[in-house]
Amino acid sequence: MKKFVLLAVCLCFLPRLSGGEEISLAPSLQIYDRYGVPMRGYLSQQQTYFRPVELAQVSPWLILAAVSAEDKRFFMHPGVDYKAILRAAWQNVKEGEVVSGASTITQQLARVIEPRPRTLWGKAKEAWNALLLERGKTKEEILEEYFNLLEFGALTQGVEAASNYYFGCPAAELSVAQAATLAGMIQSPVRFDPVKHPQSCQKRRNAVLRLMRQNGFIDQDVYQMALAEPLTLQAAPRPFSAPHFTRYLAQLAGPDTADIYSTLDARVQTRAAQIVQNQLARFTQENVTNAAAVVLDNRTGGVLAYVGSADFNDTRHAGQVDGVRALRQPGSALKPFVYALGMNKGFYPSYMMKDEDTFFEDGYRPRNYDGTFHGWVSARKALACSYNIPAVKVAAAVGAPTLLAGLRQLGLTTLNKPAGFYGLGLSLGAGEVRLLDLAGAYATLARGGLYKPVLLAETPVIGGPGAVRRVFDERVSFLVTDMLKDNAARADAFGLNSPLQVPFEMAAKTGTSKDYRDNFAIGYTPRWTVAVWAGNFDGSPMRRVSGIAGAAPILHDLAVYMQSVYPSPRFTLPDGVKAVTVCAQSGLPAGKNCTRTQTDYFLADKLPDSVCDGRHQALAAAARITFPQNGDVFKWDPAVAPDSQQILFQAEAAHPEFCQWVLDKKIKGQGNNVWWKIAPGKHRLVLRCGAETDTIRFEVLQ
Repeated sequence: MKKFVLLAVCLCFLPRLSGGEEISLAPSLQIYDRYGVPMRGYLSQQQTYFRPVELAQVSPWLILAAVSAEDKRFFMHPGVDYKAILRAAWQNVKEGEVVSGASTITQQLARVIEPRPRTLWGKAKEAWNALLLERGKTKEEILEEYFNLLEFGALTQGVEAASNYYFGCPAAELSVAQAATLAGMIQSPVRFDPVKHPQSCQKRRNAVLRLMRQNGFIDQDVYQMALAEPLTLQAAPRPFSAPHFTRYLAQLAGPDTADIYSTLDARVQTRAAQIVQNQLARFTQENVTNAAAVVLDNRTGGVLAYVGSADFNDTRHAGQVDGVRALRQPGSALKPFVYALGMNKGFYPSYMMKDEDTFFEDGYRPRNYDGTFHGWVSARKALACSYNIPAVKVAAAVGAPTLLAGLRQLGLTTLNKPAGFYGLGLSLGAGEVRLLDLAGAYATLARGGLYKPVLLAETPVIGGPGAVRRVFDERVSFLVTDMLKDNAARADAFGLNSPLQVPFEMAAKTGTSKDYRDNFAIGYTPRWTVAVWAGNFDGSPMRRVSGIAGAAPILHDLAVYMQSVYPSPRFTLPDGVKAVTVCAQSGLPAGKNCTRTQTDYFLADKLPDSVCDGRHQALAAAARITFPQNGDVFKWDPAVAPDSQQILFQAEAAHPEFCQWVLDKKIKGQGNNVWWKIAPGKHRLVLRCGAETDTIRFEVLQ
């Protein structure tokens, strides 16, 4: 009894404090899919799962249960219940030990806001702060803070988080029995944990129900019904879906973000992860330990699925590395964009190029994947079969700076070095890109050349909507797409029944980096884009596993699934594209003497100027320097006027309008014939006619 008298005396000497203190806690971040399915929750700054809620959104049963269990005169006392203090003091004196406390709800809130040791002085300060809280806040405001700050075990803070965790419902929907359960846990979340100690929890719940009945808060019928209600925990384990994606979103989210409604589709995400795991299990001897996949909604750029690795928890194979955003070499996966840019230089699907051993600037000498040369091939076949040398010829006509600028416009911003660093090898993947960015680039083709930034979340907006820009003409995008969906054109390299063949229209391309370190396979329809990577996060090479064998089977299965849940229409022919009968040997519009013909597409305003004469001799001299000859030597005469000492560069070319003369890396003119004022020295002369080149060396003596 003396302690309580001393406590009352201490209250008189405490300093006067403001009664409006609030404790502001940042909520836990919760990430949902596009349909509101929980994907993952993160701990708040106070390391709890915390979801703030207004008092109006708390079940009235919980308010009555908490008042009954913790402070039945809450609505009558000024913050300290003097009657309860006297009652507790009498019980403690009577029993000779502390058997009853007298802390009100307001005092409990004061203790949470400003924790103090359980000493006499600490109790006095707690009581004083409770009185001040009551002066600065309404009873409703005190209850709201109280319900938000209570801890319920399992890192759960606040009644909203507790209601969802234990019963799978918001605090507003708690039944009488569920409300009594949570109110009973306030006294000891550990002792009355419904998961670990269900019997003790139910016993405590029933005690709270009795108090509610005694206080007249519920009648006998409600009391009996609540007693009969089983203690049923309905909540599922805390979700941990799309771990790489949700981690990335959490990094991008603002500090006060509580809810993110992402663009992800939980069902697609689940299926994509299963497909990656199932297909990866096929590789037992090929040293393929991981894979990643991303699926985009072409209309919005939204991510529908994001699988960063085969198994996030696989520490042996660095499963927590995010393969969707890791920098990898794409190999041939950049070729479609090379050909798209080449359309501006006069190329078209039936354009004929010679796949032969070729030296390019700076001694660059690419080789084909199969180690052979294929002679005259159309651009359609060269792209579909992924022949390297024709692709580099197109890149040479485009120019490395223009190619690099075009790739950056497609969102491949990790290609951040100068064009000279990559050279023409950029057309074969001599740079590092992210799978996510690569998917966005292919989605640009699917949208008819319109680039949209990848969108990760709609509320709040994360990624996108950003700058929408046109990168390719819609007609050019269609031509490239038509080449990529041509199963017959790629049959020589991949066969008619490769994983790229699906029972609906899909454009597709694979890529394999040097030494088999990276596999890529990307496919798209008008509605969606799927991009897949396979390889090893430690950079070790696979055992001769190409994109068609490694990543493409994952693409195939995922594409078939996507068509079942997001059915896509066929590609449509845009205005300004014309179907023309062409000669299968020259690629030009067929003449009357052509015996082998086929239909191909052209830009209607860029048809070739001539038709095939049926003799196909133009191919034999598609790009050949006729003068000077390789090794020729000339003499500069100081006695003759310099303007009179010139050489006429002469050539035979199938398309002279595309021919460019380059002497010692400097452009000298265009067309079949160009005059050059001689200068002493050793010279290197290159004739570039579209994709075809011819190179000779000669010398001018002084």
